[in-house]
Amino acid sequence: MQIPNRPPVVVGVNGTAAGLAAVRLAAREAVSRGTTLSVVHAFTWDAAEARQAASRFVEEAVRTAQRSTPGVGVQGQLVDGPAADVLRRFSRTAAILVVGDRDVTGSALLAVVTQAWCPVVVARGPRPPAGRVLAAVDGSGPSVLALRFAAETARRQGCPLDVAIVPGAGGEDRARQTLDDVIAGVPVRPDRARAARGRWRRAIRLGGLRGAATRRLSDRFRPWPPGAGRGEGRDAAKTRKQATRPAPIATVSKS
Repeated sequence: MQIPNRPPVVVGVNGTAAGLAAVRLAAREAVSRGTTLSVVHAFTWDAAEARQAASRFVEEAVRTAQRSTPGVGVQGQLVDGPAADVLRRFSRTAAILVVGDRDVTGSALLAVVTQAWCPVVVARGPRPPAGRVLAAVDGSGPSVLALRFAAETARRQGCPLDVAIVPGAGGEDRARQTLDDVIAGVPVRPDRARAARGRWRRAIRLGGLRGAATRRLSDRFRPWPPGAGRGEGRDAAKTRKQATRPAPIATVSKS
């Protein structure tokens, strides 16, 4: 059910498979939030044939959203301008902005992720995996926002919430204290919270959270199951493949 006056979910597309994966994720998010989906393609060419091709990108994305998530309210827009500028402008009035990991390239993706006015979700892989929600925190302001975003995502999706911190120079004891302080400051009680080591540290790295990036990222992922990688034969290989499926990454840098 769509709730009037709620900000839309915005997804940027560019005619690629990564863009359509982002559309499927964005459509699901729009329905779970009770809002509409806006499909946006930034256009910078002058040729009429190129504009027609761009319009077809948008039309295909709209059909993909309708097929993958029946009942989603969706509209497509072809907007003149560089991708980073267009998506940043749309982010001012969006609930979240979704892009594909290969749909917005290089410096444009970096600009969107770091300068958007709403949370940015980077879709990775052809279809969103089912699994837990992981918030990676470090005690900074943005990481608190990431935890709030992760908690709300877990609530809407009916998924367990995990919170992790990667110990730094201060060691594991200091990391655990920081983790406790962050959790105490938000109205959420995670299912699991711990310093990331072993399979947790590996899960964060598989999700794309490395180094300083951990401070602003929350990640929906299929966690590394106990014993994965230690067994033998086809069952172990299947478990390992499931555990390493790329998961969407959400960046949260503004309230």
